Amino acid sequence: MRAGRFLLRIEDIDPGRTREEFVLGIEEDLAWLGLAWDGAVVRQSQRLPLYAAAIDRLKARGLVYPCFCTRSAIAAEIAASAAAPHPGSAPGAGGPDGPLYPGTCRRLSADERAARMTQPHAWRLDVATAAAEAGPLAWREGDEEVEAEPQAFGDVVLARKDAPTSYHLAVTVDDAAQGVTDVVRGNDLHAATHVHRLLQAVLGLPTPRYHHHALLTDAAGNRLAKRHGAPTLASLREAGADPVALVAALRRGEVPRGYSRPGA
Repeated sequence: MRAGRFLLRIEDIDPGRTREEFVLGIEEDLAWLGLAWDGAVVRQSQRLPLYAAAIDRLKARGLVYPCFCTRSAIAAEIAASAAAPHPGSAPGAGGPDGPLYPGTCRRLSADERAARMTQPHAWRLDVATAAAEAGPLAWREGDEEVEAEPQAFGDVVLARKDAPTSYHLAVTVDDAAQGVTDVVRGNDLHAATHVHRLLQAVLGLPTPRYHHHALLTDAAGNRLAKRHGAPTLASLREAGADPVALVAALRRGEVPRGYSRPGA
C-alpha cells in the first residue's frame, strides 16, 4: 500500500456534450463498485481561470498562436496537398486529435493575425518552438523511460473556439494543481502524453508517472465505446451483477461474458 489518494475529476469543458446525468452515472458506477474518492469532486468547468492563466503565460512567450481555420478548411488543405503521404495525412491518422494540422495559421504575419482577431479562433501550441525551448524530454512508464516526441503530433489546440480550453491543457494544469503523481489511462491516450509532457516542461509543472493499459474490447475485438452502444457498468448493475464478485474477477484478470480481456 502506498497510502495514496483517489481523486475524482469531472472533465466537463465541452458544453455541447456535458450532461448532469452523465456525472451522476459516473458517481453511481464508482459507488456500486465500492470505490470511494478522496475529497470533493473537482469540475473543470469551475476551473477556467486556471487554464486562461496558463494560456496567457504561453502567449507572453510566443509559444501559441491564433488559428482561424475551420475543420473543413483543414481537411481540404490536407487533401489538396501535393506532398508525399506522411503521418497524419489520412483522415483519423496522425496526432491525438486526428490528422496533423498543416500549420496554415502559423505562417500568418503579425499584421494578418491582428487584422483577424475579431474572427472566431482557437489557440494552438507552436510545438516546434516549444520543443526547441524545452529540449529533450521523457516520462516514466512503469520501469521504463519513454522519450517524448511531441513534434510528431503537430500544433495541437489548447483553447478551442467553442470552449476556453482543451483536454490537453486542462488535464496538464489540473494534474499539477491536484498533486497527481500517478496517471493510469488507456493506450488510446498514449499519443496525448507526448504533448502533455511538453506542456509540463514549458509551464514548469511536475511530471507524473504514467501507465497506459490495453483497452477492453467486445467479443469481436472492437473497442468498447459509448457511441457504439457498448455495455456499461450501469447495464451490469441493472442485470443484477454482484459488484464484489465483479471487482474480484477483474483483479484476477477475468472479465464479464461478452467482453474480451486486454491483450487476449
